[in-house]
Amino acid sequence: MKIIISNSSGEPIYEQIKNSIKSQIIDGTLEEGEGLPSIRSLAKELQISVITTKRAYSELETEGFIETVAGKGSFVASQNKEFLMEQKLKIIEEKLLEVVNESKMINLNFDEIVEMIKILFEETN
Repeated sequence: MKIIISNSSGEPIYEQIKNSIKSQIIDGTLEEGEGLPSIRSLAKELQISVITTKRAYSELETEGFIETVAGKGSFVASQNKEFLMEQKLKIIEEKLLEVVNESKMINLNFDEIVEMIKILFEETN
């Protein structure tokens, strides 16, 4: 599991950890039943407070992404495939909304945006 945190980000560190783990679960990097590092070991690895790591894990558990078993640790929870697809679609919609808003600020029209997406899509294949 790879987590990169940025002190210069406007996003709180626990939120960065939570989002990183969540995206790795959604994209399949972390699979159902896979164990996560202990709260203490992750805090030590990232050189942050145990409280920060605990908050990230707690929120992931509340959202249903991980399960914690007393004395055994935290594991990736079984995921409903439709739920994961909805999560991915939500992320894409949020990013596209950001693109639309930024495009309007510089007066890009719809066709120009579509052309940019086409080019980027083709470049990644």
